Amino acid sequence: IADAIMNGDRDNILSFIENVLSEGDSARDLVDKIMIPSIVQVGDLYEKKIYFLPQLMAAAETMKKALEFLEPLLKQDAAGNKGKIILATVQGDIHDIGKNIVALLLRNYGYDVIDMGKDVPAEDIIKKAKDKNPDVIALSALMTTTMVNMKDVIILARAKGIQKPFMVGGAVVTEAYAKSIGASFAKDGVEAVRVVEKLIKR
Repeated sequence: IADAIMNGDRDNILSFIENVLSEGDSARDLVDKIMIPSIVQVGDLYEKKIYFLPQLMAAAETMKKALEFLEPLLKQDAAGNKGKIILATVQGDIHDIGKNIVALLLRNYGYDVIDMGKDVPAEDIIKKAKDKNPDVIALSALMTTTMVNMKDVIILARAKGIQKPFMVGGAVVTEAYAKSIGASFAKDGVEAVRVVEKLIKR
């Protein structure tokens, strides 16, 4: 399964998973112990320029397919609704693979995720936040040119009286940038789950 994710083997991933589940392993263990470490490793290889965008996307698509297949089983494990998250890729940015994985992981851990998709204008995110009253608003960007739009969303939110915590992430986003715009930073989907948990407990 780890190799299938690392190599972006979408065609065989589900049969590998079915084999492992038939041997009695739980879906939660499979995600936590095999799949998440594999996708994190892919992210590391991409950062080190050993993997490039096509490999990253193939691995992410394979991971997404696997998580969607396991979702009903994971839902049985997840303890109720832990909180509501609005998730969006900011305006001008059409990359959503990382965001989709974050959405799947958060759902699998029992969060109610409102996924607004990609290239979402700041006004739309704020309107949705007013309607849905989320616990956390999460923003993603994969390009330096669109990363600046995260700041606009937060400025608009504060101007409209929305004091909810923000979490930001994406390939180009750094912890320093997140701090500078008053947001929490998550470097990947696994960290996003931990950050959301902390923000909701605050």
